[in-house]
This record gives sequence, C-alpha cells and structure tokens, in this order.
Amino acid sequence: MPDISTPNLDYGNMVQAWDVNDALMGGTLYMRQLGEAYLPRWPKEDKDDYKKRLDVATLLPAYEETINQNVGRVFAEPIQLGENVPDALREYAKDVDLEGTRLDVWAQSFFGLAMQYGLSHALVDYPRVDAEQVKTKADEKATGARPYVTMLNPRQVIGWKSKMVSGKVQLTALRIKEVVVEDGDDFGQKKVEQIRYLTPGKVEIYRKYTGAEGQATWALHEEWETSRRDITLVTLYTKRTGFMCGSPPLLNMAMLNIKHWQSQSEQDNILHVARVPILTVFGLEEGQELTIGSSSAASFTDRQKQGLEYVEHTGSSIGAGKESLTDLIEQMRQAGAKLLRTDNTSTKSVDQTSEEKMQEQSPLYTMATSLEDAIDNILQIMAEYIGEKEGGNVDVRTELDVESKEFNPPAALAIQSLRQGGDLRRIDAIKALQKLNLIDADADPDKVLDELLAESASLTEPPPGV
Repeated sequence: MPDISTPNLDYGNMVQAWDVNDALMGGTLYMRQLGEAYLPRWPKEDKDDYKKRLDVATLLPAYEETINQNVGRVFAEPIQLGENVPDALREYAKDVDLEGTRLDVWAQSFFGLAMQYGLSHALVDYPRVDAEQVKTKADEKATGARPYVTMLNPRQVIGWKSKMVSGKVQLTALRIKEVVVEDGDDFGQKKVEQIRYLTPGKVEIYRKYTGAEGQATWALHEEWETSRRDITLVTLYTKRTGFMCGSPPLLNMAMLNIKHWQSQSEQDNILHVARVPILTVFGLEEGQELTIGSSSAASFTDRQKQGLEYVEHTGSSIGAGKESLTDLIEQMRQAGAKLLRTDNTSTKSVDQTSEEKMQEQSPLYTMATSLEDAIDNILQIMAEYIGEKEGGNVDVRTELDVESKEFNPPAALAIQSLRQGGDLRRIDAIKALQKLNLIDADADPDKVLDELLAESASLTEPPPGV
C-alpha cells in the first residue's frame, strides 16, 4: 500500500536548494551544527583540530541580510486596501489568521518565505461548524465563524495532483505535513505529526500509529466534508520552475556565501599559523632532552652545529586569501543586486513603455506585483466564503514605487508645456501626473477628468439672472 507521507518527485528535486537556504538563514551557530555538510574536513586533518576550527568559524550573514533588505523594499509602506474591499474583509484584515496578525504583517512573512524558497503557500480555510446546530447563515454568524488564512512553509506541502480545467491547471489533491500540539495528562503536552489530505469537498487527517508487529503505519484519524468543491490554496511564486515548484531566487548568492564561509575558515586558520612562530631545534644528540621555558636555559656543546631558532610564516598566502575573500564579497553584492536590475531589453512603443513602466520591471518589482495578485486571490476566496461577490484589491507600495514617484519639477513642467501647446491629451497628462505622485495614483483617470471638466464648467457658467 502506498505511503501517504511519500513526497512527490518534484518535491525531492527542490529540497537540496532549500537546505542551503535554511543553513544560511540559521546563522553561525546552525552552520557549526551542520559541520562537514558545509565545512569539509581537510584530508588527514585530525578530528580535534577540525572541531577547534569549526568552533571558531564565523558566518558573514550576506545572504540573510539581502533577503531582509529586499523584503523591506517591497514593504516600504503598509499594504493599502482598495476602496472596493468589503467592510467585512477590512475587519478580517485586522486579524487575518485568527492569531491576531494584521494583513500587512502577515503578508511580509508570506513574501519573506517566497524570497527564501522561490514560493510560499496560503490556505484559506473556514472553521468547522456543527451541521446539527448551524442550519442558517444567521446561526453560522452567531457562532463567530469566519474565514481565515494559514501560511504554509513549502516544506509542508509534500504532495499534490492537478488537472487541466478550461485551460487552467487546477489542484485536485493536496497533502500537507503538519505538527499539532495536544494537551496530555498532568499539564503536559505532546507534539503529534499528521498529514492533512485535501480533495475537493473533503478533508482527511492521517496520523502515524504502531501496528501489532511494531511497524509504523499511517492511518485515517478523522475526516469531514467541506462546503467548497475546490482546494482553496493560493501560491506565491518568486522564481517559478513549474506548477507548485520553485527555486530560491538568490540561490547563486547563497552558494557564494557558503564558499565565503569555507574560505573564511581557511583564512582564519592560516592567520593563526602565521601569528604563532614555530620553535625549531637542530643539532640535538640522540636521547638528549631539552626543556624550554621562561625559567630554564638550553645548553649546547657546539655553538656552530647546535642551537635554537624561531621559524615564522612568510605570510605570502595571507594576502592572496584576503583578496579572495574581498572578491567573494563583491560577487555576492552583485548577485544580490540582480533582483533590482531591469532584465527587459525588448523594443517597445512609447505607449507600451508608458503603460508597463518598463524601467521599473526589475525582478523584485515583478515579485511585488505577484504578491498583490496572491493577496487579491486570498481576499476573493474569503469574500466567497461569506457570500460577497468581490473581495477587492490591494496595493503594495514598494520602495521602487516610492523612488519612481518622487516629485520631479522638470518632468512636471514638460507635461504642462505639452498640454498648453495642445500636443498632449488631457487624460494622458493626468496619467503622467499620477506617475509623478502629483495626483492620487490610485484614482481612476477618467473619473479625475470628469471632475475637472465639471469644475471647469461650473467656473465658466454665468451667475443666475444674467
């Protein structure tokens, strides 16, 4: 019988890169715990010597800081809920996960996971209600039940199935590995590992049990029906490699950070050797003992053939090692900055450039747009749970947005001049001024134009009785 805990093949292909991410995000202490996995022991290196070298190894947190900086750029300002978001969802946004987390704080963690792993998942769920006690919408509302969101680490989603429906890939099965904490006797608690198996309209919980012959098997623990006939999973991709598959967008930088960890350890070791001169004795006769110390002296019969001297490292390799570390830091800096560079070099018309803001389409900007879409999808599912037709939209104001919309006097004067000369339509002038943040960027340009025309007409109308 197939084991329900067996991951998909695609899942196994992603784990190696995720391990690299987890190692670096764990910091120096975790890297030391991983030992030879990321800091190999040299050939013929004594175990005790290796342990001493490992115990003083220090990680430069370049990868972790770059992840945090990029997340900070995307959340330069709090997420804004659009005017079309229903009032009920505005309330839910104050506690989106039923654990007291605001939507903008939750979204920051959600995006942070995707920045690390290449994707992250959110399951939009609804509390189980007793069908015998809850028969109407009023009964349901009285229980306080409401939709909420559960964030899933990609490592938890171990299996999935899908099919094509109306030209779109749709989930038909999902397996989520999770750990729940249950209260035991005498105030104790225990962690229980389980697998949540979702299919359209049904949830099954499997737990591991020990069989009669001592073997561990997964068996059905409980199950229940759901009101929806789809799997309400929303996936955010930052580097998609396939359906439900992703890769850390800064993996190349992560590998350079691992290399720096190893090279730094070697540099520290060579510095230690160079700083400690080696005492060399020559001319000792067989069996002759020699005591060296601050209160002892050495005696030799032949001054020319016997003696002591300290041999010091020439230090020639120290400079080369330092230069290599500097080069690695520069390579990491360049690899981390790639998310801010524009990759789009295709030729486009003036209108296309204006509409798509080609200069802003860096990979990070595209990721932020994907985050907006993911949150919009979450709000839509939540709205459907409570009978609303539309969940509305959100606006993620990135640092790139803020920088691109700073006041630009020359551009504003150019727009005014073109408008006065009749070379620029009024609606286009409004759109251009929105990009400069002189007019509310979220306002409908056509609505702004109608208001301006109405205001202009009221100013030109003659007074009553004239």
